[in-house]
Amino acid sequence: MEGNANEDLIIPFLQQSNGETVKEAMKVAGFQIAEFLEQDIAVCRLKIKGMSCTSCSESIESSLLIVEGVKKAVVGLALEEAKINYDPNITNTNQIIEAVVDAGFEADLIGPEIDANKVHIKLEGINFISPQDMASIKQSVESLNGVNHVETNTEECRLIIGYDPNFTGPRSIMSFISANYQASLYIPERKRDTERNHEIKVYRNLFFWSCFFSIPVFIFSMVLPMIPPYGNWLSYKIHNMLTIGMVLRWILCTPVQFFIGRRFYVGSYHALRRKSANMDVLVALGTNAAYFYSIYTIIKALFSDKFEGQDFFETSTMLISFILLGKYLESTAKGKTSAALAKLTDLAPDTAWLLTMNNEGNILSETEINTRLIERNDVLKIFPGSKFPVDGIVINGQGYVNESMITGEAIPVVKNPGDRVIGGTVNENGCLLIMATHVGSETALSQIVQIVEAAQLARAPVQKLADQISKFFVPAVVLVAVVTWMGWFIPGVAGIYPKSWIPKAMDEFELALQFGISVLVVACPCALGLATPTAVMVATGKGASQGVLIKGGNALEKTHKVNTVVFDKTGTLTIGKPEVVSAVLFSRISMEEFCNTAIAVEANSEHPIAKAVVKHAKNRLQNHKSQTTNSAVVKDFEVHPGAGVGCKVGSKTVLVGNKKLMRSFNVSLSSEVETYFSDNENLARTCVLLAIDGKVVGAVAVTDPVKPEAARVVSFLRSMSIRSIMVTGDNWSTATAIAKEVGIENVFAETDPLGKADRIKDLQAKGMVVAMVGDGINDSPALVAADVGMAIGAGTDVAIEAADIVLIKSNLEDVITAIDLSKRTISRIRLNYVWALGYNVLGVPVAAGILFPFIGIRLPPWLAGACMAASSVSVVCSSLLLQTYKKPFASTR
Repeated sequence: MEGNANEDLIIPFLQQSNGETVKEAMKVAGFQIAEFLEQDIAVCRLKIKGMSCTSCSESIESSLLIVEGVKKAVVGLALEEAKINYDPNITNTNQIIEAVVDAGFEADLIGPEIDANKVHIKLEGINFISPQDMASIKQSVESLNGVNHVETNTEECRLIIGYDPNFTGPRSIMSFISANYQASLYIPERKRDTERNHEIKVYRNLFFWSCFFSIPVFIFSMVLPMIPPYGNWLSYKIHNMLTIGMVLRWILCTPVQFFIGRRFYVGSYHALRRKSANMDVLVALGTNAAYFYSIYTIIKALFSDKFEGQDFFETSTMLISFILLGKYLESTAKGKTSAALAKLTDLAPDTAWLLTMNNEGNILSETEINTRLIERNDVLKIFPGSKFPVDGIVINGQGYVNESMITGEAIPVVKNPGDRVIGGTVNENGCLLIMATHVGSETALSQIVQIVEAAQLARAPVQKLADQISKFFVPAVVLVAVVTWMGWFIPGVAGIYPKSWIPKAMDEFELALQFGISVLVVACPCALGLATPTAVMVATGKGASQGVLIKGGNALEKTHKVNTVVFDKTGTLTIGKPEVVSAVLFSRISMEEFCNTAIAVEANSEHPIAKAVVKHAKNRLQNHKSQTTNSAVVKDFEVHPGAGVGCKVGSKTVLVGNKKLMRSFNVSLSSEVETYFSDNENLARTCVLLAIDGKVVGAVAVTDPVKPEAARVVSFLRSMSIRSIMVTGDNWSTATAIAKEVGIENVFAETDPLGKADRIKDLQAKGMVVAMVGDGINDSPALVAADVGMAIGAGTDVAIEAADIVLIKSNLEDVITAIDLSKRTISRIRLNYVWALGYNVLGVPVAAGILFPFIGIRLPPWLAGACMAASSVSVVCSSLLLQTYKKPFASTR
């Protein structure tokens, strides 16, 4: 892996540019712009409480899309969040939250984990501030250059200020406010973690309280009656057939049914109000059937001296307890599915050392500041073992940096002055001074977090199966439960099955009722709803930690079908940085003079090949311990596009370029020069000739080296039955030579950007599922046209924006990782569906008593509830196994 290939990472070009810039970039990419519209669209994220299955998320989406001004709404069941695109001129966040509340759910407005380009400021030393004073502060802050918007909280004396880092920064804003008030940085708590921990705590407490009541009920009904000497007191009759045991079970069960289990009533009410049904409806029906039949037995026993019915209070309490236990375990497990995202957000350090320097570069002071106060162009001091707080450029010092937490690459990368560093990575040794180049939402870490957040919220196409099933699942289960009850009650009354089948202290009605309740509570729509989103959450987070950013479930699902990978050449299969691989002399000129002349001429050119020639010449002089002499004056410097350059160096006329340049100035080429030229062309190298006063004195061969892993990746893809193709705008001889070196048989050369997209479409027309791997603006049309676009992380911003997957390290091995991770994830999702569907297919018949006539096995309602809770937990735990994923190349090295 080349050292600095992953540094120029994910600058949000399209988000930060204005309309004209984006329009121009799209023209460069080869798109025809018929009409360019700019819309004022805002985005908000909501934390949703109360969802239990996919029917809940669908109901919320429907309610949101009805709101005027809402353009798009996506609700994530596993993440318990919603992302809404809306027109702020038509609606606002309050109306959006109101729509969710009307649908029967709780909603809170949240922001991203890394608050992009916002600073939270608290006014200290003030217990109360009038609305007029706060409005005055807001107005004065809004007048600052670079401030986009200001939100105020009068009660807590706080301001949230959004700014453009190109014009201002958080310290400048704080300094402005501090001129009149005592201002301090306020760090808001991370709502996602807080909400998740609160939910876990609520379910845990409810479960413990439920156990406090349900365990005695279970003992009084199932344990003590089996131990005659100790349980006889429970049979003591208070009046007629009403016993102490009945009354105690009723008293202990009631708080569980109506207070601890209140959430099931609330969820059922809202579900039925919006004409849908969810898991809460099933639980409420089952527990109510058990509870109110038990009330009936108490009333009957109170007024009858011959009644011998059995109550089912233990069914209601144990059922609610097991479901709450399942919800507690499920919430805990779901919190772990986003562990990778939490680790990413925790990478940035809390503080950094800011240096104040004079014009001569001398350090005047060192101040420890909060990372959120760093501004662009700040000079920061990074000690050995410390993390880089933001992205920047090394301006002084040398050291090794561990970038594994961002790129997944374990080998430390050496950093010298001029090299880029990524925020969140660790400086292993050496003290470095860096200049901050990207802060706030511009940092690579912030971009990765935003991409992963969006990916975890996006719904994969395979999720449609669960969505379709959820529409009729609950009504179907209720119908099956009713049929089950009738199927056991009517034949029992008619004497079709023997009385010996009915347990003691039960009659036909009670036996049928238990079977019906078991069917209601054993069926679990939650497991189906969690099968896909939990796996997508774990996979996208794991991919990010391995250096592969997958933009959502759709990209994840399409990637596993890929059978053809199309590679761009320059910057993708090759490193993208020209290097001189050989230098020869064709006259008696010394190598020292040749190098000095080349440096004098090419130093005036900005061409990448010219820079490579200068670098090689300087290194050669250094190796021979020769001095670089720039005493010769360069005059009449002239660029000949597509050919080279010419100038006067002292009294000599010098030409540096290709054969076309030499021929245009009537410089003859000897057979030796022609042979050198043709030999290197066959090796995909570019030859640069240097002529002095009309005679070729030497030449260098320049190449763009193939990435060391390219051939290995192509070979591995072949072993996976995936075809590799190269498409490039370069000439056929160079393209063929590179393809031969890496093992690619199919090549498309001399292809323009739109031509690349056409080649992709031709392959798709033949039935191939195509992934395009590219890095430049000219690859953008092909990245969009492909079924899956993979952008090299060190590539251009337009290419990264157009792609479905971003390879952070620019390492081609991650093409394998992306495809393999996708295959593993889809396999895991299918396994989750097999388990969730298989559980219901097997569980419902067993609960309905299909085995009872043959082997006497019956599933009591409380045990059916435990099975239902276990199914959801097992699906989430199945998805969590993706955390153990390892790259396929790890085992082949």
